[in-house]
Amino acid sequence: MGTLDGKVAVISGAGQGIGQGIALALASEGASVAALGRTAAKLEATCELLRERGVVKAEPFVLDVLDTDRIPSVVEDVAERFGGIDILVNNAYTGCYGPLLSLSDEQFQRGFDSGPFAAFAFMKAAHPHLKCNGGGCVINLVTSAMVRWDLSTYGAYAAAKSALRSLTRAAADEWGRDGIRVNAIAPHAVSPAYAGWQAAHPEEAADFCASIPLGYVGDCEQDIGRAVAMLCGPDARYLTGATVPLDGGQANFG
Repeated sequence: MGTLDGKVAVISGAGQGIGQGIALALASEGASVAALGRTAAKLEATCELLRERGVVKAEPFVLDVLDTDRIPSVVEDVAERFGGIDILVNNAYTGCYGPLLSLSDEQFQRGFDSGPFAAFAFMKAAHPHLKCNGGGCVINLVTSAMVRWDLSTYGAYAAAKSALRSLTRAAADEWGRDGIRVNAIAPHAVSPAYAGWQAAHPEEAADFCASIPLGYVGDCEQDIGRAVAMLCGPDARYLTGATVPLDGGQANFG
């Protein structure tokens, strides 16, 4: 038996990378998975991998999180098809990087729309289902760039994720009486985005990896997904409102 048998997880950005890794790890513990993302083919590929693991149920839901008006209806669709929602993972993010003076207002706002605004819409829509099922779990993905020693070129990204971290803490405080735990993770993982950056900037990537005490960038499933499965399971029942750095010891959150 898995620690998440009978649970239903909603994961945004599940078509690849960290979102897919989390989906695989939760499924390995017995959870059914609603895989959300922009690209149908990628979502179906994730669901096929989940089915190969023997997951009870896996279905794709095409959604761009920038379309926040659609989020409540998609959440209701998931709840109806799966019979409820126990776990919400806000992973999808479409933001920008670069010096502040190089960014347009639209680029800056995009990070907030796809980050804290989308997460807020998901969390509000999922709340009654999480509460109804006797208490659920929300995991929001933030970043160690929030506490980076030099925020140059990471300002817009860190600002949006810092807002999401504050939202995480507020929801944990307000929803604890409903039995809902809300935590954030700040991961490093070999996602497609990281692999592309590594290929384009090999020297910088080597220095980055060397600054990680454990000496490597994490695996999407084994290092990030498995940790999320633990956070969503009974062994973490007393943990809420926390930001967990899954980065091999690089960041100092104080």
